Amino acid sequence: MTGPPAAPRPYVLLSCATSIDGYIDDATEERLLLSNDADLDRVDAVRAGCDAILVGAGTVRRDDPRLLVRGEGRRADRVARGLPASPTRVTVTGCGDLDPQARFFTVGDTDRIVYCASGSVEKARHRLGERATVVDAGEPVDLSRVLTDLADRGVGRLLVEGGARMHSQFLGAGLADELHLVVAPFFVGDRRAPRFVGEGSFPWHPGRRARVLEARQIGDVVLTRYALSERCAAQ
Repeated sequence: MTGPPAAPRPYVLLSCATSIDGYIDDATEERLLLSNDADLDRVDAVRAGCDAILVGAGTVRRDDPRLLVRGEGRRADRVARGLPASPTRVTVTGCGDLDPQARFFTVGDTDRIVYCASGSVEKARHRLGERATVVDAGEPVDLSRVLTDLADRGVGRLLVEGGARMHSQFLGAGLADELHLVVAPFFVGDRRAPRFVGEGSFPWHPGRRARVLEARQIGDVVLTRYALSERCAAQ
């Protein structure tokens, strides 16, 4: 006798802002502002339409993000639909070295899930206590396993906001359905700075081009939406 079929993996939407030359930050200690107020409001609307937001542990450590829906009306609409005001927050770590005082764990009343490499699960559970659910995601972390677990938890739409390692891994594994890429009108020009993705083998190449869904100017930045899978056609 077989059990019920596994839930399909969540719809995975990647979101990123870069300079003209493809950098997501500069090499200084201050966070580089690539977007503008109008585009940040668009991203907030995208967040409000998702069930979970994922960033890598490096982003949690470096940027200390809150990952909350900011618009009061959007939060109220989610609550009216029986949802938490902001989506579940998710991060992925190989070493389990996360600060329990980071805003990811302390700000906002949302569920928090940490997917951890098998060898660091106990360390992460000890460090984080009740502040997050720590899940064994294999050794090394298996993103397909992460997505399966998120689907089992009811996540139907996942927003991946970075950083470069997470974007590279989701794209390289062919686990992304859609990409929102915003380009700011300036150059960084410093190879010490992080880029949108690192080197790798990706499913989209000169012989298999991604499909452009939309190209739109938003103030002084340009948004391009790419369809990366057949699932995108239904969105």
